[in-house]
Amino acid sequence: MNLPNQLTLLRILLIPVLIVLYLMKNLIGEITLPIIGVIFIIASFTDFLDGYIARKRNIVTTFGKFIDPLADKLLVITTMLLLTDYYLTVQPSMWMPIYAVLVVIARELIVTSIRLVAVGEGNIIAASKLGKAKTAITMAMIVYYLFLMPLNFMVLNIIGYILVGFALLLTLISGIDYYWKNRFAILQSK
Repeated sequence: MNLPNQLTLLRILLIPVLIVLYLMKNLIGEITLPIIGVIFIIASFTDFLDGYIARKRNIVTTFGKFIDPLADKLLVITTMLLLTDYYLTVQPSMWMPIYAVLVVIARELIVTSIRLVAVGEGNIIAASKLGKAKTAITMAMIVYYLFLMPLNFMVLNIIGYILVGFALLLTLISGIDYYWKNRFAILQSK
């Protein structure tokens, strides 16, 4: 197994670590979110690093094309679900809205389904610039919620809510764009 795929698998293995740390939040205390934040940043960096190494060394694999986007989706969705629970149970004066997580999950299921249909037809659909922008803003929003929202200052909270709105907007726009550009792959009949 090449280095980029190993980095992707590391990203997947860090997801249960995030969950265990979150479940220990009563034991760990107020530093739970920053610790999760550091691990999230490390995991997110492996996403950049595995892609960079794979392209630079020209070692892009079919396994990597499959597992890399799956690892990203699992990391983002898991962390958003943890944040939703945290802001519902620990700091209910603030929020990571559950509908934000549901929109992200719905978009990812739709995009993944379109990719599976395309692969069945022998086509590989690369991530779009909008999709990459969506991922970047969503990850930035998650980092913001892990490090700055717990400070619970009104201005920081408003910025956090704006980031959620922007991430949701890009999620919806990139999902619609993805569907529109690839509609023929799923609407064609034989």
